[in-house]
Amino acid sequence: MQFRSIIRIVGLLLALFSITMLAPALVALIYRDGAGVSFVTTFFVLLACGAFCWFPNRRYKQELQSRDGFLIVVLFWTVLGSAGALPFLISDNPSVSVTDAFFESFSALTTTGATVLTGLDYLPKAILFYRQILQWFGGMGIIVLAVAILPVLGIGGMQLYRAEIPGPVKDRKMTPRIAETAKALWYIYLSLTIACALAYWLAGMTPFDAICHSFSTIAIGGFSTHDASMGYFNSEAINLIAVVFLLISACNYSLHFAAVASGGVHPRYYLRDPEFRAFFVVQGILFLICFGVLLLNQTYGSTFETFDMALFQTVSISTTAGFTTSSFSEWPLFLPVLLLFSSFIGGCAGSTGGGMKVIRILLLTRQGAREMKRLIHPRAVYTIKLGGTALNQRVVDAVWGFFSAYTLVFVVCMLALIATGMGELTAFSAVAATLNNLGPGLGEVASNFANVNDGAKWVLVLSMVFGRLEIFTLLILFTPTFWRS
Repeated sequence: MQFRSIIRIVGLLLALFSITMLAPALVALIYRDGAGVSFVTTFFVLLACGAFCWFPNRRYKQELQSRDGFLIVVLFWTVLGSAGALPFLISDNPSVSVTDAFFESFSALTTTGATVLTGLDYLPKAILFYRQILQWFGGMGIIVLAVAILPVLGIGGMQLYRAEIPGPVKDRKMTPRIAETAKALWYIYLSLTIACALAYWLAGMTPFDAICHSFSTIAIGGFSTHDASMGYFNSEAINLIAVVFLLISACNYSLHFAAVASGGVHPRYYLRDPEFRAFFVVQGILFLICFGVLLLNQTYGSTFETFDMALFQTVSISTTAGFTTSSFSEWPLFLPVLLLFSSFIGGCAGSTGGGMKVIRILLLTRQGAREMKRLIHPRAVYTIKLGGTALNQRVVDAVWGFFSAYTLVFVVCMLALIATGMGELTAFSAVAATLNNLGPGLGEVASNFANVNDGAKWVLVLSMVFGRLEIFTLLILFTPTFWRS
């Protein structure tokens, strides 16, 4: 284990993160909301901490191994989440506890979107912007950004990329060089963000709201600058724009890259991908169920309003964004539970969405079908194919291992919440909302997490990190094998 090289890289990444504090400081200057001091102070503190880690170890540039990459990623997300809490702690408005500051920071960075803040409409613009930009950086992963722009990471960048990028297949690169791959991801990510912001602005949002909501939409984060979330705007056009960009962001970014690299966005790059097709089949089924049940119960006054609400909430919850136009928890009970379970599927691998990812659910389904066939024909040999290619059994085993670990972490976190005094329904939905990086839950956490006790909040912070790092990246650090030389 190259500990001094790891400390050097973490110092560089922390210094890189300190630069992000200048953006909300500029917003504070523009709007004169008095919140700029906390961000400027945080900038110098983080820059000094980064230099303190980097300078004594600046000559240690050994090649990183896979274990080093996993440790760097976990260290960085925990250090970054902790560092991100500083502006909340220093700022007078909002005035939050240490626990709430850490909860808000980790929720933003992991793109969970669960909040402990209320009265968002009256908070300083700089604080609101900071929450949104944290989600934006967390969406694609600031480590991927670092790999793209810090050549000092050298060939060890591949280890960071494998440990950071979500999804079961992590070794596939879109370009020969890993730095070029990371740059390609961020160019697409930035382009989608700009397009989304322009669309929101043209649909009636203020420039500030348009930029902030484009950050959380493309990151599939769910934070808003208003307590009423997207319901504040009461606009079918804005809801539709959110749906379109959430669906785009929930698709595998390698598909977007392939489509763009071909000289134009061609449908064939998407339609021949089995995960993409499965994703939209799931979205269609969920929408039809929600639309039909809401119509039967006459929840809304017109068919068009029912269509709008059903489409928006279906996409928002199932992609793990967590935006709301109305309280979906007040829908007929069957629907909130259905949508909460849909968040376990989440987005596609290589997207900014949370959950277990569509590709894993697809493979689990095909594995289940294969086992049923084997019961009928025990001697027959069946292979699991994806896109016409037979998969190695190791891939299928890895998916089953992930599912088992995911279930274990879920159960342990839920039991820990119940042990703190939380009700069963609230505990179940709170873990689902944080482990899937969804945001809103049911019961006491339907709107926010302000009333959750401090012990439960720390459990949920851990759940967020587990969900963002897809279980194994963090869980592997608790195994003796990882630390053996």
